[in-house]
Amino acid sequence: MAQKRERKHSYVVPCSSAFRDTVSALAEARGVNVADIARSVMLIVPNETIRACPDPGEPPPGDREDVVLKSGPSAGKPWRRKPRLQVRLPKGYDIADIRRALGLALAMDAGDVAVTLEDGRSPRARDRLREARSDMDRLRNALSLLAYQPVERGIETFADALYVLGFHPHSRPTQDDIKVRFRVLAQIYHPDAMLGDTDRMSQLNDAIAFLRRRVA
Repeated sequence: MAQKRERKHSYVVPCSSAFRDTVSALAEARGVNVADIARSVMLIVPNETIRACPDPGEPPPGDREDVVLKSGPSAGKPWRRKPRLQVRLPKGYDIADIRRALGLALAMDAGDVAVTLEDGRSPRARDRLREARSDMDRLRNALSLLAYQPVERGIETFADALYVLGFHPHSRPTQDDIKVRFRVLAQIYHPDAMLGDTDRMSQLNDAIAFLRRRVA
């Protein structure tokens, strides 16, 4: 029986603008997102160790960022708010622990902290190794299919739909082929997935709907 994928939650992590910028720069340099960094630390470092680390804390009173509201009655108006990082992780994490994990990642990157891995024979180490392997399997599956660039004009032609679903331009997939390919890609691009992408998921839905109307 297939395991049910754990749904992710969007966390808003208030922090100083300097901390936000440093963490974001580390993520960009590593080619990952901020959530990947936090999750990696939480995967290899025991919870009690993370909680023993100092919390980088919320921003001081004068540290604010200016944004323009995008929705609601005040859409288009400027708003001053606390600097923040936004990450998607499974439910149940504490905001301060996420900040601590990110702070620990910065310290590790700077060489100020070294991590000694647990004995691989311990139950906790085995559980973490199993979880890491599961993540790697999903990532490997994702990388086996090149991430497509969404079609700017939307799905208008048979070729557009084939492209989005990763079929050769001259192929003629069956309904079963389309269904199988959609399921594989949906596991990758669903917004709750590790590599989730709302725009790509939307075009996957458009592409399969287009092909289903035109494939016998």
